Amino acid sequence: MASSAVGSKVSFSAQSVSTNEPVVSVDWLHATLPEPGVKVLDASWYMPDEHRNALQEYQVSHIPGALFFDIDSISDQTTNLPHMLPSEEAFAAAVSALGVKNKDGVVVYDGKGIFSAARVWWMFRVFGHDRVWVLDGGLPRWRASGFDVESSVSSVAILKARAASEAIEKVYQGQTVGPITFQTKFQPQLLWTLEQVKKNIKDRTHQLIDARSKARFDGTTPEPRKGIRSGHVPGSKCIPFPQMLDGAQTLLSADELKKRFDQEGISLDNPVVTSCGTGVTACILALGLHRLGKTDVSVYDGSWTEWEAQSDTPVSTS
Repeated sequence: MASSAVGSKVSFSAQSVSTNEPVVSVDWLHATLPEPGVKVLDASWYMPDEHRNALQEYQVSHIPGALFFDIDSISDQTTNLPHMLPSEEAFAAAVSALGVKNKDGVVVYDGKGIFSAARVWWMFRVFGHDRVWVLDGGLPRWRASGFDVESSVSSVAILKARAASEAIEKVYQGQTVGPITFQTKFQPQLLWTLEQVKKNIKDRTHQLIDARSKARFDGTTPEPRKGIRSGHVPGSKCIPFPQMLDGAQTLLSADELKKRFDQEGISLDNPVVTSCGTGVTACILALGLHRLGKTDVSVYDGSWTEWEAQSDTPVSTS
């Protein structure tokens, strides 16, 4: 359902929302809640230099019934790279601890509008759950629409968020977790690795689009993470993620999105891989492409932080 549409009270059990659309409107969600088949997740996350605490902000203000999804903890615990995709077993354990089941529809939002929620949308899709949507405009749009927020957190919500983090740790420590209420079905075509990006420099089978700012892409401004030089993967194109959004931080119409990709010479008929700094805003490009009907976009999970750290990876600048 597009962001402009206002839905009436409906049931997720009837699969009333199309998975062809990657977002739902705040009006639709407000009309739908409380619905047993809907799980709402606050996936807010902020860059280190923003000095914002997503969990604390969730505790102060969140959509009624929403649970906190911690991108940093629900991640691969075997790498120093930030919030990399966890294993299937770890993801299943974490979302089961949050109470998510395969039959549920999942709506993800964040505190900026559309930012980190797109990452969690992509994570669910990688693990085979298509009935997941980003809340168009996120918490700011919800509040601007005059809808109520909860300013206190129930003990159940706190316990579930903690249980999700603990479940991840147990899986990586080889301990038993349960019960598992969510079964994964890994979709490898939606995930790209360092080796695939290396190979693509020569083969050029896929169009690589970088969601970072043009200055970071060109190497004329520092990366926000200390010790990382800026620049880009040779042959990649730059479409900064804000170009997917309007002034209200909602996803642009299909026509406007198409113009953005056409301007950079991106063909929707050819395969696309998206990248960014750490695999978060790359998912916003994937969200925009999904609205255009391109649902097979891969995300380079390690993104620039992984690429730049290697001794044998070429770096281009303007």
